Amino acid sequence: MRGIMSQFAVGALAVAVPLGAMTSAVSAQMQAREFKVVGTWSFLDHWKEREGPFWKERLPQLSGGKLTANAKSQTELGLSGFEIMRLLKLGVFDAVHGVTAYVAQDSPAIEGADLAGVIQNMKDYRAANEAYRDILAREFADKYAAKLLMIYAWPSQQLFCNLGDNTTDDVSLKALSGKKIRTYSTTLGDFIEGIGGSAVTIAFAEVVPALQKGVADCGITGVLPAYNAKWYQVVTHNIRVRLGYASSFLAMNMKVWNNLDDATKALFETELPKLEEDMWVATTENNQRGLDCNASGPCDLGAPGGMVAVEPSGADNELLKNVVENFVLKRWAKRCGTQRCVDEWNERIGRIAGVEASL
Repeated sequence: MRGIMSQFAVGALAVAVPLGAMTSAVSAQMQAREFKVVGTWSFLDHWKEREGPFWKERLPQLSGGKLTANAKSQTELGLSGFEIMRLLKLGVFDAVHGVTAYVAQDSPAIEGADLAGVIQNMKDYRAANEAYRDILAREFADKYAAKLLMIYAWPSQQLFCNLGDNTTDDVSLKALSGKKIRTYSTTLGDFIEGIGGSAVTIAFAEVVPALQKGVADCGITGVLPAYNAKWYQVVTHNIRVRLGYASSFLAMNMKVWNNLDDATKALFETELPKLEEDMWVATTENNQRGLDCNASGPCDLGAPGGMVAVEPSGADNELLKNVVENFVLKRWAKRCGTQRCVDEWNERIGRIAGVEASL
């Protein structure tokens, strides 16, 4: 037995030494650097399980301690998320994680990555965002002097409303006419106006008190973020129309990127696609967890939220199609403003979604 264990130890050492030597060889070529990084929300899983651990643990490990990060969530920094790309451009931060719709003020083309209600399933949504990656990369570079490093998403964005003891028979998209509904983007506002509601822009961290105080009757967010942020304490119904998947990104200040040595760039170019894949896998899994946890379960995160789950009816789907075509796409195309912008969207996302925008 001792001989077998000795042989095992020698074999393990033989494997470990080259790996250690490889890390040392790579890190020896790197310039030491601490990155100033902003992640998403501290109480949500992307930051806790993927963004934060990458910057705080994995990056130092991969670089032999040469690369570290002062990485904090938007929540810790008191940021809403709408301002992060402008702060990145100013050099306040080196790299930021964010939601494309939050930072599309200066580029309707960026907004095109996540137009409300256009795509109703995760598989097509990922394909559409991948097809649109080159447009996002160009717009981030042109408008924000930033290098796009990752694209990922959140669980499906749906409607959560405080409707008292109404039954599912009483609840539909049409029934939300006149309601004040929290949004976080212009395209979601277009959708809400299309169904006759009143759009109210509220940062994610402020939604629960807004719902408590009656500033909003409903809110739109991802199904698992809604559960993690305890929206079930202030809403009664989850209307399961898919309004998007909160297209998200990691971007780095272009000057910072250009000044990195080749070994550091190579490390990011190797490891960030792995992190991106982890994001998509987790998002797909968490989409179902969110649906289950908000309703009657099963829920491995705690007690089920007990919301009334309302699946869209045939009438809801017809209204969705009408609003997407006559409000969401038409208004976005007008904001985009050029035939080139509209054509680029149609060739990439419209082709996959089976719809077409036009000026």
